[in-house]
Amino acid sequence: MTSMTAGLPDVNRPRSPFTLNLKRREAIAAYLFLLPFLAFFAVFTIRAVINAVQISFYEYQILRPTRPFIGFDNYLELFNDDIWWQALGNTVIFTVLTVIGTSIVALLCAVAVTQPIRGQGFFRVLLYMPSLFSVGAVGLIWVWLLNTQYGVINYFLSFIGIRPISWLSDPNLVIPSLSLTTIWWTFGFPMLIFIAGLQGIPEQLYEAARIDGASGRQIFFRITLPLLRPTILFVTVTGVIAHFQVYGQPLIMTNGGPGRSSYSVIFYLYQIAWTAFRMGYGAAIAVVLALIIATATAVQFFFIGRRVEY
Repeated sequence: MTSMTAGLPDVNRPRSPFTLNLKRREAIAAYLFLLPFLAFFAVFTIRAVINAVQISFYEYQILRPTRPFIGFDNYLELFNDDIWWQALGNTVIFTVLTVIGTSIVALLCAVAVTQPIRGQGFFRVLLYMPSLFSVGAVGLIWVWLLNTQYGVINYFLSFIGIRPISWLSDPNLVIPSLSLTTIWWTFGFPMLIFIAGLQGIPEQLYEAARIDGASGRQIFFRITLPLLRPTILFVTVTGVIAHFQVYGQPLIMTNGGPGRSSYSVIFYLYQIAWTAFRMGYGAAIAVVLALIIATATAVQFFFIGRRVEY
């Protein structure tokens, strides 16, 4: 019995004080490194969320000295607000189009620039460059590109017999146009994430598939995509969170028009809080938007996260 257990660690043996002190010092050092972020998060995020929830129960207007408690009246007004529902619908359509489009474009570009080609690094930098632009620069560039009369896109479409398209003044096309602009602007970062995911797939799997006679299409759909599910989950979750808060593109490119066809939730929130100065109602919009984003994130984890293959 003694010979069989001679090489095994004694779980009942007390740990060395040096080991305990080392682990304690490492834990303290880790918390000290986290402390600045935790303090910033507590003051500027958690406190702000609590204040927003609290304000949403009041008739809080900046220019009025009295701010009476009204309970859930702001939320009841919100659910009967036609502009809110239009802004929410626009935001959902924009988010779905942009997340799907960005994920597809980013994945295709990532696959292309991971091939053994000359100038691989140059093409990666070139494709990532639009992500470095500000929303103001991107908005002004695409307003010019999509202009009905002298826009470059309509100019090239005229060569194949397509008449000028009112990209930003047609209520049915304005959201897809904003989505197209955002895809071009933001696909660079998801592309880098997909590149990292592709590089993490063992090459032996591809070699074994080729030996078995698998085609490139079969390799992509049977090996690459299943093993990229964690990456796809990350890209879609962060994309939904970001694009649900779209504001700069409709502000710069359409100012919410034509009519209210490009109103987003954040755009409407700004109009309510900083134009009408109804902070309580604006806080209710912010709280409901946060709940919608949290629900959308949970749904993605349920449908994509449970099928993740590591």
